[in-house]
Amino acid sequence: MHKDNENVPLPTWTTDEPEDLALAPFAPDQMVRCDECLRANPPTRVNCLYCAAVLLHNETTVNLQKPALRPLEKWEQGYNNILLPPVANLKPADLAEAADLLRLRPEDLSRILTSETPLPLARAATIDEAQLVQRRLSLLGIDSSIMPDAEPGTDSSGVVKVRAVEIDESGIFAFQTPEAPFIQVPWSDFVLLVVGRVIVKRVEMKERKGTRAENSILDSSEFFADEIVADLYTRAQAMPFRFAANSFDFSCLESNKGLLAGENIARLLQLFREHAPGVEYDDSFNSVRKILEPVWPSEQQNESSGWRRDRPGKYSVGSIMELTNETQFSRYSRLRHHLLAAAPANHLGEPGEN
Repeated sequence: MHKDNENVPLPTWTTDEPEDLALAPFAPDQMVRCDECLRANPPTRVNCLYCAAVLLHNETTVNLQKPALRPLEKWEQGYNNILLPPVANLKPADLAEAADLLRLRPEDLSRILTSETPLPLARAATIDEAQLVQRRLSLLGIDSSIMPDAEPGTDSSGVVKVRAVEIDESGIFAFQTPEAPFIQVPWSDFVLLVVGRVIVKRVEMKERKGTRAENSILDSSEFFADEIVADLYTRAQAMPFRFAANSFDFSCLESNKGLLAGENIARLLQLFREHAPGVEYDDSFNSVRKILEPVWPSEQQNESSGWRRDRPGKYSVGSIMELTNETQFSRYSRLRHHLLAAAPANHLGEPGEN
């Protein structure tokens, strides 16, 4: 208690005027009723708060909508808003409004807008939410297109991993496993080669658990892998053939085969380009990888390697944390193919030049 409790000043607020910081609630006529569960929702929502059904808005409430842009689960298929440059110089207020709409930092959005190449602006859970983002961005002078995660003709894995090839004058014969039949791809079917680096960071930790003592780290180790990968798109299918430097048999290079996997995959890709001079070659992923992080982040997976009893009353538990950008590369690879398919006359820009 204050020493001079008789002279403690009273709060200055009264009930005559509302606080400035109080948020005004939506009026009853602004609320949007869900046709499925009949519950009222704030007009800012695209989907029902209670049953996730799509809400029907009128002319009064449609401008109040805001996309949720929640992080999607690993198994979910979303819709990506892709920037269509060029973008006129935005006023600071418009840039701040767009960043708030996309749930990005203004500096991150600025890097995307000044990249002068089509890059993702947002990843939405539904087509309605993606269309809302597209509509709101258009009002700010930012043009975008929508690319779904699930392209027609692809399966859940999204790629055909190739372990070895045989080469002749007609094309390549791709082998996924020694037991599986080969897939023949003529040179004339080669459309696009997207090259990048897949980086994997793995941290393993062993931690002691006790009933009285505080937790302590007994052992930790860190592994780092940096691998060159290439996706080959053909006219026959939407899924790419993926060549990974560390898991590919380069015997097809014969006398040109070297000791390093990085050198060998570079020679393999050069061989492809010599036999298929019309194929587009894109190696821009490495230069835009950090710009992609706010929208298409690297994926982190945490696992437990189980409990172990060291001695009576003392237990240890192991944990594994793995961080990889493989999914990020896969999305960027599909983006480059999506843009090429939408504009066959090579609208990929500088990154897609031969």
